[in-house]
Amino acid sequence: MSAKKDDKPAEATPEPAAEQAQGQAPAQQQVKVNDDNVVASYANFCRVSSTPEELILDLGLNPQPLDPANTEITVGQRVILNHYTAKRLLSALSMALQRHEQAFGVLETDIRKRVVRQQQT
Repeated sequence: MSAKKDDKPAEATPEPAAEQAQGQAPAQQQVKVNDDNVVASYANFCRVSSTPEELILDLGLNPQPLDPANTEITVGQRVILNHYTAKRLLSALSMALQRHEQAFGVLETDIRKRVVRQQQT
């Protein structure tokens, strides 16, 4: 990955203990994210598996969410995380979903409860 022309090298920040001794708040670190080459994909299926060292998320598209027993799901993405990163992801997702539900209402995850059945006439 090449640096952009206007990117500056990271500056050294004083140790938090030294700042606190001087009565200053610790400096916040800023992380730059380069998403120029990101590939977006959609997933409505997730399988989670784990080893002692890592957590594995398989993401894919389920073309028949109402009949999963007779459907083959192709995994399109596999994300492998260490357990520390997985826990941070869990926390971030939980906070994002709480904000969404506060704004728009509770999300029902059971698709059978969300489907409106038509009455037979």
